[in-house]
Formats: sequence, structure tokens, C-alpha cells
Amino acid sequence: MDKALLDILACPSCKGNLDYNKSQQELSCPQCRLAYPVRDDIPVMLTDEARSLDKTEEQ
Repeated sequence: MDKALLDILACPSCKGNLDYNKSQQELSCPQCRLAYPVRDDIPVMLTDEARSLDKTEEQ
């Protein structure tokens, strides 16, 4: 994922910073505990498409 793109993206729910997990191809918000998928290098920033992070997942 392009660093410049990652710097301008924010969580659509809380507007907080996102962390990129390359191995799982997703952007996660530690505040909301949501993970947004990245498909074909395009972040899908829709809360309906996000999955909830469980307590064992840490970024």
C-alpha cells in the first residue's frame, strides 16, 4: 500500500488513524476495533464491509 495514501486515509467511523496489515490485506482501526479489507490494492472503506477485531488481535 502506498505510504502517501495510508497517510491521508482515516477510519470512516471515528476518523482515527489506521494501521495496515499487509499479511491480511486490511486496514484496522484500533479505536473502533474494525478492520477494512484491501482488495487489489484498493481500500474498501465501508463500515458494512468491515469486520470486528477480536480481543486477541493486536496491531
